[in-house]
Amino acid sequence: MNMENLIPIPELCIHYTVELSFFTNLSEMGLLEIKTIESKQYIDSDAIYEIEKMIRIYQELDVNIEGIDVVFNLLQKIDRLQNELTALRNRLRLYES
Repeated sequence: MNMENLIPIPELCIHYTVELSFFTNLSEMGLLEIKTIESKQYIDSDAIYEIEKMIRIYQELDVNIEGIDVVFNLLQKIDRLQNELTALRNRLRLYES
């Protein structure tokens, strides 16, 4: 496994001033994939953007983990609908020309 793309969770806890349990709870809710290597927990660096959004929602808006799950499910649904709308608009343009 390529360790270059993995970030240790304790470093993230220090950097973002959150408890380790925050990441554990996100993982239990299925919002985050934690990789364990030699009894150390890591997160893929590709997930940082999503993690930062979750931390902002958690800290700035005071939303609990279950609320974060709801927010992210709604955001994913919005993204799917926007992609579908774009595809439909493109198809409509083909027929209009």
